[in-house]
Amino acid sequence: MTNKNNYAILMAGGVGSRFWPVSRASFPKQFHDMLGSGKSLLQSTFTRLEKSVPTQNIFILTNANYASLVKEQLPQIENRQIVLEPAMRNTAPCILLAGLKIQKENPNAQILVAPSDHWIENEEAFTKDILAAFDAVQRQEILMTLGVKPTFPNTGYGYIKAEQFDKSPVKRVERFTEKPDFKTAQSFLSEGNYFWNAGIFIWSAKAIVKAFEKHEPQMFELFKSGLAAFNSTEETQFLDEHYAKAENISIDYAILEKADNVYVLEASFDWSDLGTWGALYEELPEDENQNVLVNTTKVIADTANGNIVRTSKDKLVVIDGLQDYIIVDHDDALIIVPKEKEQDIKQIRANAVKKFGSNYQ
Repeated sequence: MTNKNNYAILMAGGVGSRFWPVSRASFPKQFHDMLGSGKSLLQSTFTRLEKSVPTQNIFILTNANYASLVKEQLPQIENRQIVLEPAMRNTAPCILLAGLKIQKENPNAQILVAPSDHWIENEEAFTKDILAAFDAVQRQEILMTLGVKPTFPNTGYGYIKAEQFDKSPVKRVERFTEKPDFKTAQSFLSEGNYFWNAGIFIWSAKAIVKAFEKHEPQMFELFKSGLAAFNSTEETQFLDEHYAKAENISIDYAILEKADNVYVLEASFDWSDLGTWGALYEELPEDENQNVLVNTTKVIADTANGNIVRTSKDKLVVIDGLQDYIIVDHDDALIIVPKEKEQDIKQIRANAVKKFGSNYQ
């Protein structure tokens, strides 16, 4: 039986533009079955969290435009569990909002904050780590993050530096570094006390609210003024009138880089943030020619290798001579891009919208 004081905030408001043309502003990647598992990424993450958090304590933080998608994909949750952002203001404002709402409901709550669109291999290890983190924040007023031991010098992830000589499982964080260049990432790996920032955080409601009061007093006062309205019929009106006034800032910059009580627990599970088609390629099984096929089985690619192919289930795809390409056919758009240019897809999307209209957003 899960602890009734355990809560979770699932972050499900992003657009996932690097997964264009499948991920669109009207239907982002977290609502798609990107892995071919039969469940969307949101549904898979929700199921994973139910092993450590009571179902009724899992809140979905998302854009107001996605309320119907959340209800459709998670019919088991109540309306109170869907927290809607009336404007996009990065992660700090919505985490403070959810923290205040949860604290008002349960002052003894401890909260897990997790993205809704990540891939995690060993769910038992994930649950074990989360329960260990919940235990730690229950005993100490600390802000915790899960760090993933890096396996190669990835320049697309943020890094966490832990205190070099701290041999305990929960280590004090020295600093955060956003997406370093390749040489810097190499040096991080050689030092041995750096972790990838998985964007998974654990803290008590009391600790995170206190951190905002100290490090983001203006934002704290803004949301504190709506405390009487939270968890009531007046909440929507308050947020519509005031939410957009909040600073557009991430939780990392707003709190974690300023606070002196931040700790990291090394994750014991394999993890990917599934930020690009290339990242998806790395996590899915390959055929005999090292091609990864998503959502389709009718492919002739005897002279092609290293590609990721996603189409509708019944479409026959023939590929001749292509190597290391992203090939995605979705509704009204087809892209064929070298994997080495996967970071350009965000700009390709922007160009398509500019040239052919918002239908491609």
